[in-house]
Amino acid sequence: MTTSYDPSNIFGKILRGEIPSEKLFETEDAIAIMDVMPQSKGHCLVIPKAPSRNLLDADDTALARTMPLVARLSRAVKQAFEADGVLVTQFNEAPAGQTVFHLHFHVIPRYAGVELVRHHDEMADPAMLKEQADRIRAAL
Repeated sequence: MTTSYDPSNIFGKILRGEIPSEKLFETEDAIAIMDVMPQSKGHCLVIPKAPSRNLLDADDTALARTMPLVARLSRAVKQAFEADGVLVTQFNEAPAGQTVFHLHFHVIPRYAGVELVRHHDEMADPAMLKEQADRIRAAL
């Protein structure tokens, strides 16, 4: 059973400027930020501004406008960190692994032979996130 969208989620608060983030870019339709609990060097997120819990209730127009941003960020992250590949992932409801109930896309650089770290309970060092964000912004 899917419940309705709750605007008090952390990404809703980030979109409203109530919580700070390391922003990579912003458009009329979405923002891209660093993931504060990265699983790999350069792990970031694209968050559509349109309110939806996930892909299951998202507006098709919002999705159409968001996916080119995911691709743009994926190319920049791959270049910035000389990654061997990029994992783009998105979760829909708790049984599928979703923990924040606002549609978002993970963009995670991958390196041959290097496993992803666990999504931690502690936030990463803000200085490290800023340094990584600077590299991504330069590649954009």
